[in-house]
Amino acid sequence: MKNAVELLQQYLDAIQTPFLAAALFAEDGVLELPYLESLGIPHSVKGPAAIEGFIGSLLDKVPDFKFHNVRFLIDTPDQVFAEYSVEALVPATGRIYRQMYAGRLVAKDGKIQLLRESLDTAAAAKAFAPVEAA
Repeated sequence: MKNAVELLQQYLDAIQTPFLAAALFAEDGVLELPYLESLGIPHSVKGPAAIEGFIGSLLDKVPDFKFHNVRFLIDTPDQVFAEYSVEALVPATGRIYRQMYAGRLVAKDGKIQLLRESLDTAAAAKAFAPVEAA
C-alpha cells in the first residue's frame, strides 16, 4: 500500500496525464485549492472524475504545466507536506506562469483522501490576465 510521500510524488509526476493523477484519489477524495475562490475559480473538486476534469482544464490553459523542485518538509505514513514549483508558458497570454505551491496530502488505504494546495493568487491572476491591445 502506498504511503503519503509515494502518493504525492506519483501525483506530481503524473500531472501531465490527468487520468493517472486522478486515479490516485479515493472515490471521495478531494483536491482543494482554497485561494482560487478569490479568482472566481472553483476551489474544490471531489472524486477522480471531477479531479481529472479539473487537471485537464488546467492543461488546456497551460500545456507544459509540470511540477519541479519538490521539497518534502513533513513526512508521516498518512500525511505529507511539501513545496513544489511550476514555470510554464500560458499560450493565450504569452506570459510565464511562475508558481510555488505548498501542498498537504492526507492518505488513507493507499489513496489520496485530501490534497490541499496553497498558491500565490496574484501570480496566477497576472499570468492569466487578458492581454490588452497596444
